[in-house]
Amino acid sequence: MNQTVEHMAKRSLLYGYVLSQPLVNYVDAHPELQNKLLFESDQLEFGKHGEAVRHMQQKLHTLSYFDKEIDGRFGVLTEQAIKNFQAEHNLTINGKVNKDTLRAMVKDEKKAYKEQLENFSDEIEPGMYNAKVKIVQKALQYFGYYEGELDGIYGPLTKKALEIAEEEHHMELIDDHQQAVSPAPTEQTKSEQVKAKDTSPASVKEQPNKDVESNEVKKVTVQGNNAASIVEEARAQLGTPYKWGGEDPGGFDCSGFIQHVFTEQGIQIPRTVNEIWNFSSAISDPSIGDFVFFETYKPGPSHMGIYVGDGKFIHAGESRGVEISKLTNPYWEERYIGAKRVMQQ
Repeated sequence: MNQTVEHMAKRSLLYGYVLSQPLVNYVDAHPELQNKLLFESDQLEFGKHGEAVRHMQQKLHTLSYFDKEIDGRFGVLTEQAIKNFQAEHNLTINGKVNKDTLRAMVKDEKKAYKEQLENFSDEIEPGMYNAKVKIVQKALQYFGYYEGELDGIYGPLTKKALEIAEEEHHMELIDDHQQAVSPAPTEQTKSEQVKAKDTSPASVKEQPNKDVESNEVKKVTVQGNNAASIVEEARAQLGTPYKWGGEDPGGFDCSGFIQHVFTEQGIQIPRTVNEIWNFSSAISDPSIGDFVFFETYKPGPSHMGIYVGDGKFIHAGESRGVEISKLTNPYWEERYIGAKRVMQQ
């Protein structure tokens, strides 16, 4: 085990466990070590295959450039994803993963996970059991601070990892009132919380949404008759096919559908899922007309829908276009990260 592995393992809470595991298992659990191995590997290009290619495909997936099977084979689709990334980062467009391209990918990936820590750490506290905790755990794991299971339980391991991240990244991730760690949820508590949530077809997978940022918008409160009109407008689009970048009845992507529905009701909202997430206000449980958000193809909010009541939401999915799904479906349940509402400024 080289010095890099020793350094990462020693700051782990499970040092003894790590030393007993095959190196390949430890690499899979630590993207930072994956980065080191990628930089030490030969240039990745069309025709290559192996673990380095698999790690690179995973990064492209996290950054929304690759949504196909992560198989460790550098084929045409992987090459095109690299070219798209290079084009958007003003790099030489050749479809080959040289050091400049790799450095840009790692920089973007670290930024994405750091944003998850900043955005979600203040919304969780010891004793919680939900998808937001799991997002934070995943980000902490990326930086090598968390060695526990990604179980969504805010226990001592998660708290300790946050403390390490605070110190090394100079960020405030733990509020003063989060000093006492409550007991982790029991299996019964987990079941009760799972029953309170809902989901939709496991085959649905939202496509990356790289839409231009919207202009400043003005908030209004969505409730009562207003909410009913929004749901009615949304239902009128049932069956509309999915179209990447689409924002009209000819075809919608996820956030394009949401924005269209609200625009038709005279309400301006941002264009992308992430912008709408930041624009709206968090609520504990959704009511008709509220937004429900999910983490799908990348960390954080990347898919959303409108809650229509009875544990269901309407959204534009890649497989079947605009449809109504149940929040209790296993696919959506495990990816659900919360509900939000458009509120009066």
